[in-house]
Amino acid sequence: MSQWKQIQQLEIRLLEHVDYLYDDNFPMDIRQGLSSWIETQDWDTAANEEPMAGVLFTNLLSQLDRVRSQEQNFLQRHNMKIIQQQLQVKYTSNPTVMARVISTCLREERRILSSACMQEQGPLERSLQNSVAFERQKSMDNRVAIIRGSVQLMDQAVKSIEDMQDDFDFRYKTLQARESSDARQNPEMMKQEVTTLQAMLNSLDFKRKEILSKMDDVIKDIEDLMSSQLNPELQDWKRRQQIAAIGGPQLTGLEQLHSWFTLTAQSLFQMKRQLDKLADLIVKVTYESDPIPLQKPQMEERVKYLIYHLIKSSFVVEKQPCMPTHPQKPLIIKTGVQFTTKVRLLVKLPEVDYQLKVKTTFDKDLPPGRVRQFFILTNNTKVMDIEDYSNGCLSVEFRHLQLKEKKYINGTKGNEGLLSVTEELHSLSFEACFTVQGLTIDLETCSLPLVVISNVSQLPGGWVSVMWYNLLSDEPRNLAFFGNPPRATWSQLSEVLSWQFSTFAGKGLNKEQLSMLGGKLLGQHASCSDYQVSWSKLSKENISGKPFSFWMWLDSILELIKKHLMPVWNENYIMGFVSKEMERTLLKDKEPGTFLLRFSESHLGGITFTWVEHGDNGEVKFNSVEPYTKNRLSALPFADIIRDYKVISEGVVPENPLKFLYPDIPKDEAFGRLYNIQPSKVHPYITSTLIPISQLRSNTTTTPSSCQSPEPPMTPGEFDMLSEHLCFDINSMSSPYSE
Repeated sequence: MSQWKQIQQLEIRLLEHVDYLYDDNFPMDIRQGLSSWIETQDWDTAANEEPMAGVLFTNLLSQLDRVRSQEQNFLQRHNMKIIQQQLQVKYTSNPTVMARVISTCLREERRILSSACMQEQGPLERSLQNSVAFERQKSMDNRVAIIRGSVQLMDQAVKSIEDMQDDFDFRYKTLQARESSDARQNPEMMKQEVTTLQAMLNSLDFKRKEILSKMDDVIKDIEDLMSSQLNPELQDWKRRQQIAAIGGPQLTGLEQLHSWFTLTAQSLFQMKRQLDKLADLIVKVTYESDPIPLQKPQMEERVKYLIYHLIKSSFVVEKQPCMPTHPQKPLIIKTGVQFTTKVRLLVKLPEVDYQLKVKTTFDKDLPPGRVRQFFILTNNTKVMDIEDYSNGCLSVEFRHLQLKEKKYINGTKGNEGLLSVTEELHSLSFEACFTVQGLTIDLETCSLPLVVISNVSQLPGGWVSVMWYNLLSDEPRNLAFFGNPPRATWSQLSEVLSWQFSTFAGKGLNKEQLSMLGGKLLGQHASCSDYQVSWSKLSKENISGKPFSFWMWLDSILELIKKHLMPVWNENYIMGFVSKEMERTLLKDKEPGTFLLRFSESHLGGITFTWVEHGDNGEVKFNSVEPYTKNRLSALPFADIIRDYKVISEGVVPENPLKFLYPDIPKDEAFGRLYNIQPSKVHPYITSTLIPISQLRSNTTTTPSSCQSPEPPMTPGEFDMLSEHLCFDINSMSSPYSE
């Protein structure tokens, strides 16, 4: 079943989350109309490779043309034409943005499907959804709008004061011009005029005090907005960015933050202009106890302070450093390999020198005692520009950064200290400086902590370090984190492990699978969700009796699924992490030939199947095939192995012992649609098929590992025995082109 069809079968609560994913950047009409085509494209890779993104964008437009031409409904055809035109305007110059949007939507759909399978959300996901509750966003929208409205009204009040003052100034200067003559000729009229002027001055004084009081109230509102809502929302977004980096929900929110920051900045800039206008007014008219010279300097400093800190905090890393070769594993950098990153201002500035240069620095604040040091090999300075597809925000993307390790005077590289290479954390800093409306602002931000590797074999260790840090710390520069890493509860860790399967294998883990994993990692403590798991237990200590750690074992399974088992995994046909003991319990009462699929406990990246047989005397036998690893699965798809598997034993016709997938699904019913289609018979060559063979030993016992599966090709003896019992004579077959 396609991913989109599965989505449509979700309950309303989850469908609301799906609805949240789609907007003008990627309308749901496209997702619906091109669902099958969209799901077969590699959007993850295209998001980091512009040529491929351009091809996919062109193909998407062609697919839309095809669907639109077939659409019978006139209104629907019209809507699709409008959507197509909007996409061309938005993405023609930057198709990688479109690829990134679609990749994010598909990944989030998989996460939602996984959460439906788990039946209940984990603690991290629940907390993230609470933090972006609609009510909170609505409250922010309302408050920002109220402040914006108040500032607009103050514009009118300042204009009214200016008009009052001009009127007063004109009458005052007129009175001065005729004061000497009118005082002698008409003293009563002069007295009345002075009284009128005094009343006008009193009114002007009242209005000045009133506008300053309103300004003080609005400044206090903005101070409170920034401290109690806007900054917490920004920190919440940064936390959600951390969680998204390790496979968690891809919740949006940056555009909403951009809107809040920009509207707040516009209010502050407008108030600064209003204060400047009030300063101009006192040049013409001032008086004893005039409130403007008394209050304006302090207010102006408060407004400048708020502008400075608002813009400074709006400088964020929109896209964390990531190698295009591993788009789903950000924050790991390999020396000599290009990586990309992107920074952005969340404030749309009214006026600025757009030659705003951003400089990157690696390991600006390195912890003491750190031996390995690196520098940026490529150009580390770029100019921020306005994005064509944005609301006027300034951003810059560094696409070709590379790291090189420093060499020391003696020509050798530094030796690692107490921490392993993948436990050393590094940081990429960004700096810029510009002046806006006479205010000089120094910008600085940094990436989340990075792991630097020199060999791809270090990638699994690097990724588990990235996961552990971002699961347990929200500090952006805690580079000494692994000097004394905190523990995680099993409920926290299990949720993140499920995200890894959702991200890399297409489907997360259900409660039963997580329970089995917990049993392997924690033993008797698996049922305790609050049990504290140490960093060492997960990634450094070997599993009892095995030469590898729990994480290395799990990561090898993820790689195996991603490259060779994705279709079978997404159909829920792999039980996965069941132990040998539980395997026997599940199979012993089943029909002969019932089998289940599980990952090997003794091999890294291996999958095996075990089937049950019943002897004439009622004896139950279990046979497990030697685990299939990536080398063998590269030669033959796993579904075809299930279909064609044969067992050879002395005096017995070779046969496929696999009849029913546990609990009772006929093998072909389960795997039939996953089998490779047989090639056409109209072909000048004799077709060949690789057949997986196991030789069953004569002294078979109930030991689960009694059945071995040697690498092809078969021995001559095995081939002769097999060909003897096949339904056709290989030697008698001839080519249609033979003489």
